[in-house]
Amino acid sequence: MERIETTILRNLIFNEDYSRKVIPFIKPEYFDQRSEKVIFEEITQFIIKYGSAITIEALNIETENRTDLNENEVKEVREINESFTDSVVDSQWLIDSTEKWCRDRAIYLALMESIALADGQDETKGRDAIPTILSDALSVSFDNHIGHDYLNDYEERYESYHKKEDKIPFDLEYFDKITKGGLPNKTLNIALAGTGVGKSLFMCHMASSVLLQGKNVLYITLEMAEEKIAERIDANLLNVNIQDITDLPRPMFESKVTNLAQKTQGTLIIKEYPTASAHSGHFKALLQELSLKKSFRPDIIFIDYLNICASSRYKAGSNVNSYSFIKAIAEELRGLAVETNLPIVSATQTTRSGFGSSDVDLTDTSESFGLPATADLMFALISTEELEGLNQIMVKQLKNRYNDPTIFKRFVVGIDRAKMRLYDVEQKAQEDILDSGQEEEYNGSEEKPKKSFEGFKFS
Repeated sequence: MERIETTILRNLIFNEDYSRKVIPFIKPEYFDQRSEKVIFEEITQFIIKYGSAITIEALNIETENRTDLNENEVKEVREINESFTDSVVDSQWLIDSTEKWCRDRAIYLALMESIALADGQDETKGRDAIPTILSDALSVSFDNHIGHDYLNDYEERYESYHKKEDKIPFDLEYFDKITKGGLPNKTLNIALAGTGVGKSLFMCHMASSVLLQGKNVLYITLEMAEEKIAERIDANLLNVNIQDITDLPRPMFESKVTNLAQKTQGTLIIKEYPTASAHSGHFKALLQELSLKKSFRPDIIFIDYLNICASSRYKAGSNVNSYSFIKAIAEELRGLAVETNLPIVSATQTTRSGFGSSDVDLTDTSESFGLPATADLMFALISTEELEGLNQIMVKQLKNRYNDPTIFKRFVVGIDRAKMRLYDVEQKAQEDILDSGQEEEYNGSEEKPKKSFEGFKFS
């Protein structure tokens, strides 16, 4: 029986259509035998240089011209070359088998590299790179999409314009207005605020809202313990002041949670990582584990919060400036959003100059101005003594790829810190804060999204 490596190399020579499809995904290190690796290198170099398949004669000549091979190695390669014959195989089987071989080899090499990292044999990478290495290997697949043909694919393009985009709606009117109905998939959305202003409260509220919509939520915390995040969500969903939760009798607490479970089909998973210990590779590994062990796939991911994530690009303690580090984290998280086809919501700190300010701008983004360039939506949460007295918090748009950021650039939402909840305020409050000329008809989704708490009765 012919080895799969031989089948691949033979078809790379005689099947030009096959070679064009698979060569971008095959790496020389996938081949165990030195001779097969040499043959693959010569095949690919010839195609890149001349734009056509190599012949056996040319392959032999290029092999003999190599200076890194001894006489016996040249002879061995030549014997393999001469054994190749053109024989027909099913094209789809060939593609599928090559893809499986590439993935298997990638996984094997990733395991070997991970063992070396675990033993401290690599000075450039640490053990925290292992999840990313394994995840990348597991995700190896052939992407047959070669791009959008602008003139010929107009029908597909037209259909996409009129297809209703899958979004995660807010239960807050003005957030829905500025996003035209909610957060789309493959996006990174960031709240900017100072310490204690409401970053985690915003994300806990939104996680609660999405759960009530019957959707699955993954909440990753790197700042607070899982139990503390769960406590905040309890206050929100069970309609209990956070300081009173511990006073609830067990039967009442169980009754409230049971009633809540009957009103949603969604699942909320809260996962804690130590501060600055986890990066996008760990999050991908977590998603795979949740899928295997609990058949759980989230509809949205919350990461609390961006600045205290790690980066898969840089080793912990490495000498890298904060701009590059935070920008790398943001790019990795947005890459995760694209790869998983999900919206990601996170947060970042203001600078010292932005802390406690009644107005916040992009220049107040802590540590990295590259962060706003990566985000799809970025907004500031602003609290002042006056706003606190009114139980309100101001929202200021900083960047918006979904809508014109000058429309409703500033607006206010109500805040109930005791119940870890945000809510819509009366129109008069908006009129007092909205920039002049911002008002416009709501034209997001066909139907104004229903408030998550509307019709929801707490026991």
